[in-house]
Amino acid sequence: MGFFDMLTGTRRPEAGTAPRSAEELRTALLGLNGPDHPYLISDGAAHGADLVAEWRIAEPAWQHIFVQSQLTHAIRIRMRLAEDVPEVRAVEESWEVTRVGNPPRLRTSATYTRGAGRTISRQYTLKRGENGRLEATESFSFDSAQLTGPLRDTTLKSGWTWRGVVFGKL
Repeated sequence: MGFFDMLTGTRRPEAGTAPRSAEELRTALLGLNGPDHPYLISDGAAHGADLVAEWRIAEPAWQHIFVQSQLTHAIRIRMRLAEDVPEVRAVEESWEVTRVGNPPRLRTSATYTRGAGRTISRQYTLKRGENGRLEATESFSFDSAQLTGPLRDTTLKSGWTWRGVVFGKL
């Protein structure tokens, strides 16, 4: 892995892994969707991509989790399946968001970033342990790798390269 690959988050499949067809990979990536996952993977034609993965921050069933996490960035990953190479070209986009009103609704700011990043949010509860000392117990955890990890791993298991795109077109 080269220096630029480290910066962009590019990963290659294990040597000898035969690449599956683009349609099989697309089906596998869409198969990551589920009601218990905080993200949604869908057709990306409206965003100039083959597939798009986004947090479910606007869905009522998931809002309380994202409010509790005090998440400050909305993340979208646009993916293009380049079958001739074979690689998934992925652009990670992020916007700053704030919650306003009651019930809270999202407002996006003008702050926009493009490229691989990671957001981690944790909450701890302090209480006295059996020995009488204060102990911190993790009561909530949120990690943006919950979105990028499954996408990248599925791509690699399918014999495709996961190429992070920072500059240029998808």
